[in-house]
Amino acid sequence: MKPGEKTQETLNGQVSYNMAFIWRICLVAAMGGLLFGYDWVVIGGAKPFYEPYFGISDETPFLRGWAQSSALVGCLIGSVLSGIISDKSGRKRLLILSGLLFTVSAVGTALAGNFLFFNVFRIIGGIGIGLASNLSPMYIAEISPARMRGKFVSINQLTIVIGILAAQIINMSIAKEVPEGASTEYILNSWNGQYGWRWMFGAEIVPAFLFFWLMFFVPESPRWLVKYGRDKLAAKILSRVGGSQYADLRIRDIKKTLASEEIAKVNFRDLAEPKLRRIVMLGIFLAVLQQWCGINVIFNYAQEVFAAAGYGVSDILFNIVITGVVNLIFTFVAIYSVDRFGRRILMLIGASGLAGIYAILGAGYFFKSTGVHMLILVVSAIGCYAMSLAPITWVVISEIFPNRIRGAAMSVAVFSLWLGCLALTLTFPYLKGWLGAHGAFWLYGVICVIGFVVIFFKLPETKGKSLEDIERELVD
Repeated sequence: MKPGEKTQETLNGQVSYNMAFIWRICLVAAMGGLLFGYDWVVIGGAKPFYEPYFGISDETPFLRGWAQSSALVGCLIGSVLSGIISDKSGRKRLLILSGLLFTVSAVGTALAGNFLFFNVFRIIGGIGIGLASNLSPMYIAEISPARMRGKFVSINQLTIVIGILAAQIINMSIAKEVPEGASTEYILNSWNGQYGWRWMFGAEIVPAFLFFWLMFFVPESPRWLVKYGRDKLAAKILSRVGGSQYADLRIRDIKKTLASEEIAKVNFRDLAEPKLRRIVMLGIFLAVLQQWCGINVIFNYAQEVFAAAGYGVSDILFNIVITGVVNLIFTFVAIYSVDRFGRRILMLIGASGLAGIYAILGAGYFFKSTGVHMLILVVSAIGCYAMSLAPITWVVISEIFPNRIRGAAMSVAVFSLWLGCLALTLTFPYLKGWLGAHGAFWLYGVICVIGFVVIFFKLPETKGKSLEDIERELVD
């Protein structure tokens, strides 16, 4: 370091951040998370109504699993596309594309006349999820100041949760009362079975188009611009974030992590380098753990989970909204905690907490226990997840990968996340049949214990460090 040269530490106390600008662009980027959450969960509330329409029943477990998981195929495609394109084309263009795909999917799914087109448009929406789930947290991480990066990346999880809650409330508001013990034929010929589920999917059109339009007014990631030698534009954006001194320091620091021959190049072979491979494998493990901890089963198969606890269809829709409210409240806990207590401790709390709750929840299902205490256990699991593995995983995987491979490495982790989610969603109906609901939750508890061990021994703390400092710590 040259005499008199500013460092991040000496500059931190002098920077006056433009919080209005940071909040504005991060909230727009995080709308990808809102659409991700809505598109992901709306199918759970629509499930009792579209299944009779398309002739899906207990006798067709593959069709049931495919309807629930076809969007995941799109997620895989979207995450692969993101890895191939995002380090070449930038973050902004692909986020615009994801907004367009969400809009097309919402229109098409709402109007689908048969099961084939229903799934085609679900896949299109899934591609949008794959792009947004990769790029929204990565973009926010790349533009946020280090000391508040955890909070802003967690905002992406907050919008996911808001999207989930919005889907749950809209589903409950649209669905008309269903009599206890109503037959499949009754549901098929009701307003719910013919039109209600279509409005549930169609309600996404407005926020999807709004996201598509607003992304045109958001700047490109300054770290991506520096990687492609566009320093002046990057400096202009970073100056709006924290002033000219902050911009100069950040650009110098970013360049130190990029060799001259790596400017404007994307080399996927770098992911296999021994030092980088270790980081990529950690990111993959954490991404898969976020899904295999089992919580998404509660969202995607809420009907079966609550029915097994003794609730009817109307009660189930209300209980699903309760889980969404809890999800939202505990996400605020994560936002408050992540930059104060750190990432590692919250991840450890989440893995151990879920393992304990699943042990009790599985016992409840094993002894065929029903009633409000089962709802309390489910809500406790969601609260534990919402303050830990749900948001913090996105924070960590957006931080730990080096600048020169961040887009490619993040896409590998997100691809693994959606592959794990696809496996989880497709296998739950079979696991429930083979092991029972109790055995499935006990299995997820064992996975959480394994996650706790890996996090304890392998995950370093990243709070308060610049992305470049994290890179030097993990790679050098």
